[in-house]
Amino acid sequence: MMKRVFDCLVAVTLLLFFAPVLAGCFLAIRLTSPGQAVFKSRRVGRGSVVFTMLKFRTMREGTPQLATHLVENPEDFLTTVGGFFRRTSLDELPQLWNVLRGEMSLVGPRPALFNQDDLIALRRESGVDTLRPGITGWAQVRGRDALSTKEKATLDEYYLRNRSFLFDLKILILTVLNVLKSEGIQH
Repeated sequence: MMKRVFDCLVAVTLLLFFAPVLAGCFLAIRLTSPGQAVFKSRRVGRGSVVFTMLKFRTMREGTPQLATHLVENPEDFLTTVGGFFRRTSLDELPQLWNVLRGEMSLVGPRPALFNQDDLIALRRESGVDTLRPGITGWAQVRGRDALSTKEKATLDEYYLRNRSFLFDLKILILTVLNVLKSEGIQH
């Protein structure tokens, strides 16, 4: 219960604080690329239920809905501002709405794409699918895009077994540091 209250307070605060940035991102996408500014991605959440995760669109319309590492030459699909948004994690800001709606938490395992069957299965086996997915998580601060599916699942299970308010704070601090250094981002 405390985690949910904390998530909502922080999400509201960040949405208010970043309102001008959100508006700027929205305009930058709309002015440089045809299509919607906000991408709705089908993701697997708590209890393996599929939900719609919001992100600023960084890829051109019509890009296959696959994990970026599975797309051949993903940089060819990036929008004009997409690379910058990904390096700075600005594309993740709309997920604060998912936090307010209760579909996500600030910290938890990143929600798998609906078609990442291998990751979904590993999470079910270890019980990780009982957690609300997060905007950031232990796997994100330990390697993000550079991790294999098995490594992500192992780190997600470690988070499940060791989660606490202080661990969440540590992950949030490490996330900010990683974003500032653009660490762990391949595409």
